[in-house]
Amino acid sequence: MAKPPPAEEEEAAALRRRLRKLVATITADCAGADAFDEAAAALAALRQAEVGGSGKGARGPGEEARPAEEADEEAVPPQFLCPISCKIMADPVVVESGQTYDRRFIVKWFSAGNQMCPQTKQVILNTTLIPNLLIRSMIAQWCTENGFALPPLENQEEDYVSNSERRTFDEIFNKITLSSNSTEQKQAIKGLRLLTKRSSEFRALLEERPESISQMTFARFSTPGLQNDPQVVEDMVTIILNFSLHDSNKKIIGDDPEAIPFLIWALKSGDMGSRSNSAAAIFTLSALDSNKEKIGELGAIEPLIDLLDHGSIIAKKDAASAIFNLCMLHENRSIATNSGIVDVALRAIGDQSLVEESLAILALLSSNYDMVELMIEFGGATCMLQAIRESECKRSKENAAVILFSICMYNRKKVKEVEEDENTNGSLASLAQNGTPRARRKATAILEMMKRAKPMHNRHSSC
Repeated sequence: MAKPPPAEEEEAAALRRRLRKLVATITADCAGADAFDEAAAALAALRQAEVGGSGKGARGPGEEARPAEEADEEAVPPQFLCPISCKIMADPVVVESGQTYDRRFIVKWFSAGNQMCPQTKQVILNTTLIPNLLIRSMIAQWCTENGFALPPLENQEEDYVSNSERRTFDEIFNKITLSSNSTEQKQAIKGLRLLTKRSSEFRALLEERPESISQMTFARFSTPGLQNDPQVVEDMVTIILNFSLHDSNKKIIGDDPEAIPFLIWALKSGDMGSRSNSAAAIFTLSALDSNKEKIGELGAIEPLIDLLDHGSIIAKKDAASAIFNLCMLHENRSIATNSGIVDVALRAIGDQSLVEESLAILALLSSNYDMVELMIEFGGATCMLQAIRESECKRSKENAAVILFSICMYNRKKVKEVEEDENTNGSLASLAQNGTPRARRKATAILEMMKRAKPMHNRHSSC
């Protein structure tokens, strides 16, 4: 095959350099939507530039591509390596923290009971994995250029449950539900908590034994030695949380007549550990819209807001995540508002205890006039301006701008207040230049409102 002319080689090399910079920006989680578009365009241009060329490292006729695993680790762009395995990613996925991992290895990480991002150490409650198709395309391009075969996508098989694991589960569960010795029952409950934390296979067993949670909660209520033991409550709540991490269990738990009521009872009456884990379980279960509705109707939102207001920092984060997820369902937003979420969230922002999460909740609610009126009543405009000025998180600034835009839209009297702050601090002008794409749009729109309002303010001042 003919070698490309020098000009085409230079063009391809420039495009590769451009792609590497964009990949670094994207995987560092500091890129806007335009970076993805630019990377996709650069990738397409690179492919076009190399049509008819051999490409760097391309194999000759009849030569088989080498497995990607044989690539020298130092020669592979670091953005293409899974941070856990240090190997080229076969199926790159993005987790809640924004980091990218190879699916197989991050699934194992979560299945082992870990709830933190391996890189950022951020607590991960939503274990949904989003395919990073752009990074996979770039890995494919690099493999083609260098004569390697792209790592194949692995079959995502369901967890295989062995007969031995079934017997172990049944032995432990029989001690919980059939034993007359409360000490033995407590030990069995603790054992089930550990097994469901460590093993995805044990979590998968709930599909075969969907009545297990009801039987377990009945055993607790019917055994005097278990009823008032806070450790038993925490262990049982955590068992439900562990079960809920298995996607196919979410509907099973939601359909169980005892599971959600027990979580809500623990949310109201348990110690801080039980309340926090109950909120985390409600968060994972609320991934299903049908569960969102049940959880809201059964009364979980008010105790979640109380936990957001008075819990430990970990409990507050669990509660905020659950509230946000539940409020994705429109019917739950009015329940949250009537239960005091606006006041609690604004206070959390004001005292810097949970800024990012509270802003996310209020941004979700800010499309409703009545809810925005409440935000105004509790000093929302001042609070949002402070968040835009002081927050170091781009997402928080964005959500504050979204809320402030709604405040200015629904109550034009607040435009003057915002203008006075802007004249002193210039926060919106800065955000309109340096914020996320959405933050720039909202900040620019507020600045336009201020411009349109100026002639009205100055109409009677001219001679």
